[in-house]
Amino acid sequence: MSFLSLLFSGHPQKSDHITILDKASFKAAISSKNITLIDVRTPREYLSGHIKNAVNIDYFDTSNFIKAINGYDKEQPIYIYCRSGNRSQKAARKLDSIGFKNIFDLKGGYMNWN
Repeated sequence: MSFLSLLFSGHPQKSDHITILDKASFKAAISSKNITLIDVRTPREYLSGHIKNAVNIDYFDTSNFIKAINGYDKEQPIYIYCRSGNRSQKAARKLDSIGFKNIFDLKGGYMNWN
């Protein structure tokens, strides 16, 4: 990625372990049977609507988030989303920092999903 695109986008679209997917790519990827799909929104947001088969792990509940997320295999792909994409970007960076290797983030979040 060029310096200018990084400068103007505010964040890269892909790091070594994080890939941001558009809606179509994300939808195709999660149609697999053995995937981990995490909704990092609050329980209230999750209850108002979520992607089928998503597990809710609230990113803002820091101690529980780390504890719950550490229960997943760090080598397996993990798909995450939030409301708009901002929180899931932070969650993706957190997952990367604790050793997850294949992180996929829904661009635009749940707002983009509907």
